Amino acid sequence: MAGLKRRVPLHSLRYFISMVGLFSKPGLLPWYARNPPGWSQLFLGTVCKGDFTRVIATKCQKGQKSQKKPSHLGPLDGSWQERLADVVTPLWRLSYEEQLKVKFAAQKKILQRLESYIQMLNGVSVTTAVPKSERLSCLLHPIIPSPVINGYRNKSTFSVNRGPDGNPKTVGFYLGTWRDGNVVCVQSNHLKNIPEKHSQVAQYYEVFLRQSPLEPCLVFHEGGYWRELTVRTNSQGHTMAIITFHPQKLSQEELHVQKEIVKEFFIRGPGAACGLTSLYFQESTMTRCSHQQSPYQLLFGEPYIFEELLSLKIRISPDAFFQINTAGAEMLYRTVGELTGVNSDTILLDICCGTGVIGLSLAQHTSRVLGIELVEQAVEDARWTAAFNGITNSEFHTGQAEKILPGLLKSKEDGQSIVAVVNPARAGLHYKVIQAIRNFRAIHTLVFVSCKLHGESTRNVIE
Repeated sequence: MAGLKRRVPLHSLRYFISMVGLFSKPGLLPWYARNPPGWSQLFLGTVCKGDFTRVIATKCQKGQKSQKKPSHLGPLDGSWQERLADVVTPLWRLSYEEQLKVKFAAQKKILQRLESYIQMLNGVSVTTAVPKSERLSCLLHPIIPSPVINGYRNKSTFSVNRGPDGNPKTVGFYLGTWRDGNVVCVQSNHLKNIPEKHSQVAQYYEVFLRQSPLEPCLVFHEGGYWRELTVRTNSQGHTMAIITFHPQKLSQEELHVQKEIVKEFFIRGPGAACGLTSLYFQESTMTRCSHQQSPYQLLFGEPYIFEELLSLKIRISPDAFFQINTAGAEMLYRTVGELTGVNSDTILLDICCGTGVIGLSLAQHTSRVLGIELVEQAVEDARWTAAFNGITNSEFHTGQAEKILPGLLKSKEDGQSIVAVVNPARAGLHYKVIQAIRNFRAIHTLVFVSCKLHGESTRNVIE
């Protein structure tokens, strides 16, 4: 992840990034990952000043998804396992030290491109803290290694589709593209970033699917029912499983039967070997549904999973965001805390706060914590975490940051010093959020956390 820190008047368009600290986030994922989500890395330093009269915005073209069935399922070069590892964890053949070198070089290239963007802006006089020969827009520090490099994921989402043998009830990760019509679902138990427990639950879900008379939902308009599986675990070994199901035209009675069948399988059937702490069931007619769109139904077990981090007990709901590598997240949050420089006179504004861990971990050092998060369940988790840990100087707001932030900032008195931390999803920050941050004089420090520096995050930095 990338962090960006600055102490300048953000209301002025005459400033871009001054005294910026781009910090090294622990290499939370030692490999780049597409499905499940990708690796992150970190850096730190100072950037440049300039008069920015326009913004260069680029859009990444997304391949149009096709609904064609795979036209070729035969083997290509290399084993299916190796091919999947090359897609999900393409650096798996390298030692971890070599992986970090590759990632460092990749970040250097991104900063070089950022420097080029900056120089393209009208009337900009670029001043960098590194030699001109490096062509970097800021100082790049070494990556902080992750304390855990194997089986580190605390959340994995498995797809259901045709395997290499053509069986449509295969649980794993995708190879190929929908556009080319050559998607194959390959079992993922050999991948180094997936915990054994996640692979075990996926394998038993596949066993369940293959004995179920209902077909999987491969393409929405072609029918089918069983869809993806999400597994969440914590450092205490507790396991939450979430099964997504397309109801099609089943009656409530028929849906109840299917829920009882899958519940029985994981409580008293073969799936009991997984030792699930909780099992959720979500009826979804879309690719992704939030809890508000289609509630998560608890079939058995505990409604939440809990984690210990930075002396806090944190509650995590089924769809709440939490950093994928718990041990690495602790290092990240400590670094963020150091960069904020908060004190008892500071208000900490935590934008895209998820379960609120960053803000709550710094609550004792600041006068007040204000969090904004889109996912309602995550906000409820943050409020619970604050109450359980005896934190009374925090408040969390549910909704889109671009709608909440302007009003929230206007309600604060002039003269109050505000430190903002933004940790957006891969889509980056809405331009209205950026405008609100830049136009509010009281924000004197900004820390920008990004799991994907190139693309939308680069656009955000330029803006």
